[in-house]
Amino acid sequence: MEVIPAIDLLEGRCVRLYQGDYAQSQVFNENPVEVAKQWQDEGATRLHLVDLDGAKAGKPTNLGAIAAITNAVSIPVEVGGGLRDRDSVKQLLDIGVRWAILGTVAVEEPQLVHALCQEFPSQIIVGIDARNGKVATRGWLETSEVEATQLAVQMQEFGASAIIYTDIHRDGTLAGPNLEALRELANTISIPVIASGGVSSVTDLLSLLALEPQGVTGAIVGRAIYTGDVSLREAIRAVGVGRIQDVPPNLDFSSFA
Repeated sequence: MEVIPAIDLLEGRCVRLYQGDYAQSQVFNENPVEVAKQWQDEGATRLHLVDLDGAKAGKPTNLGAIAAITNAVSIPVEVGGGLRDRDSVKQLLDIGVRWAILGTVAVEEPQLVHALCQEFPSQIIVGIDARNGKVATRGWLETSEVEATQLAVQMQEFGASAIIYTDIHRDGTLAGPNLEALRELANTISIPVIASGGVSSVTDLLSLLALEPQGVTGAIVGRAIYTGDVSLREAIRAVGVGRIQDVPPNLDFSSFA
């Protein structure tokens, strides 16, 4: 299973929020490029970037920081936050981002997601951020009536390459992932599911690894690696693979090509 470090960008700095609350942000590093290099050096096979300003503004806002990161590392980068039109997605892909993560538009303009999946095959991931099983949008500031599993099935049909599932009540809390919701989602769809939110220990990652046969292929880790509760290097050694040279020859990454 891939262990994917998160870098959340707010005003160009690396921060973490508590349950998606912008008023409860903690700055971990003024220079996100340094953070990206550190996670690569510790064995990460990809990076998960969130443009928090973009999520609120509805358009990419931290492009300078994102471009600097993609130029500084050799591993692939996925980015979400504020991607609500074709130009924003293309803008990110043009600066070296491997995967664009769409969230709000999956609920509000699903046909746009369908079109983007056709135009940029294998480069569109849908982020489903759920609060009590319902999809939250617009930087988690609003909650829809759309069921998370219902949306995941539709996005799979449209050609999304993977689903990133975040339980908002667990995000930034170190309370452990929502295994029941992840199991239900992974059993509902056939494309890869990446877990996000709540990971506080290697034990949490091992519990997610048990869901790998159902299709949970990765785990995004945020606050825990910044507080030191989890060592990224040790986590990768325990449940995943390190840099490409360490990948077993029979491991299939075709879903993320």
